Amino acid sequence: MTQIELKTDVAIVGGGLAGIVAAIELLDRGQRVLLLDAGERKIFGGLALRAFGGLWLADTPLQRRNRIRDSAELALEDWLRYAEFSTSDIWPRRWAQHYIERCVPDVYHWLKNYGVRFFPAAQWPEKGRFGPGNTIPRYHVLWGTSQFMTKRLINALETHPRRANLELRFQYRVAHLVTRAGAVVGCRGRAEADDRDFEVTASHVVLASGGITGDMDKVREHWPAHWPAAPAVILNGCHPNNDGAMHDAVTDLGGVVTHLDKHWNYAAGVHHPSPHYENEGLSLIPCRSALWTDYRGVRIGPEPLITGFDTRYLCEAVVQQPRPYTWQVMNRKIMLKELAVSGAEHNPSIRDRKLLAFLTDILLGNRWLYREMTEHCADFLVAQSVAELSTKMNALTGTTDVDAPLLEREIRRYDERIARGKPYHNDDQLRRIAQLRSWTGDRVRTCNFQQILAPGAGPLVAVRLHLVTRKTLGGMQTDLDSRVLNAAGAPVAGLFAIGEAAGFGGGGISGLRSLEGHCLPACIMTGQAAARAIANGATGHQPLTVGG
Repeated sequence: MTQIELKTDVAIVGGGLAGIVAAIELLDRGQRVLLLDAGERKIFGGLALRAFGGLWLADTPLQRRNRIRDSAELALEDWLRYAEFSTSDIWPRRWAQHYIERCVPDVYHWLKNYGVRFFPAAQWPEKGRFGPGNTIPRYHVLWGTSQFMTKRLINALETHPRRANLELRFQYRVAHLVTRAGAVVGCRGRAEADDRDFEVTASHVVLASGGITGDMDKVREHWPAHWPAAPAVILNGCHPNNDGAMHDAVTDLGGVVTHLDKHWNYAAGVHHPSPHYENEGLSLIPCRSALWTDYRGVRIGPEPLITGFDTRYLCEAVVQQPRPYTWQVMNRKIMLKELAVSGAEHNPSIRDRKLLAFLTDILLGNRWLYREMTEHCADFLVAQSVAELSTKMNALTGTTDVDAPLLEREIRRYDERIARGKPYHNDDQLRRIAQLRSWTGDRVRTCNFQQILAPGAGPLVAVRLHLVTRKTLGGMQTDLDSRVLNAAGAPVAGLFAIGEAAGFGGGGISGLRSLEGHCLPACIMTGQAAARAIANGATGHQPLTVGG
């Protein structure tokens, strides 16, 4: 069977948010674009189609309306402190500064031009464990979730005035880059739907192929060196197509790939009740008033685990446990008020832009989510007593690790500390809860020092948690034009990388850890940068003449 031959000005490898933005911007500038994606048409948009949709933005009109005083200087100070860049992280640092300087016009206002709006209050994750993370709230939630944004941009692409200059090919899996005289001049791979090989000739190739965290073998290969060994069970919170194949291809031709050991995973993953692929995990926003325990039901400490302050530390603490899972123990009242699941799928009131339903969930508790998870997710267990709960926990793991009297003693000790009253709350989890409740955005989702065994608050709930992958913070090293760089620091002619493939800019814009919410904006900004550079002739190539 003959090979499929394709020709274009710009070939974009990957149909996630970064690839979509790059395609729109390239069409705006008169380029002919071929977008190739390994997935089916129904998942066009990639992870952005299913993400919750929080954007880290600094010094925005929304912040000012909320009387939050921010500035580029304060934002950069927070970013650099949290990132812990090394002296060699020149391009990640430059990308971080560029992001902060340009995120309002290039993301906030750019999205508004496409009819995308934000929830009226900024949120405040990653406050910092001991010192500041985000000094002030910067997490801007998309009204309609990331799914609404992604669909608006796909519609803009499909209805573009220059739509005739765009070709979309799905289930086209790129495996190799084609070079000539040291320049990238195309790519080739397998058209799975047609069961044929294909080769693309292009003046420029833009890699928007995502990271490595969909491939558990690569996750383990690039595991942080100073951490204990990777857990035996890690759930996949992105997609198997994020397999790092293009990272290998870039390395083979001399491009620099850095910081693949810097993952942005989450400590509270559960098995998806209706998985779209093998080993799919959901990332919970774990309940702050729950008791987070080890495999035996013993509270993890001496520093209790509580979300909202340092996600990387939570992951590090969890992988130090002797089993590949931990537990959260709570009651129905805590779960109704505090539990959330990341992603559009499990936030239907925000996704569908139903304000009344959203406010009802806030005021009365999210009963839909309680039913969905306790009835359909095997990691959620419900019981009327600690003894019954312990029995179910052991049955789920096939062990006798959880001792009912020990678990009850741990719960009662925590409840007794609450009962002493606020002047005597010298437990670090209670101090953190007090701080959370001092901010309106957190107070509405945090219980007022809720005892677990309190009468009328049951039944009891235990949730088994695994580490779940999400994003790769490292990637292909790029300059501010999104050009892939080689070991000498020079651009690889004809080759660009954007979004997660580029570590969201420079091969690792976040450094060691994320302030949360930078990924979607960085996909937009790196895609814009590549399109500008190509249209302005930053590589020195001339567009091909494409017929037909």
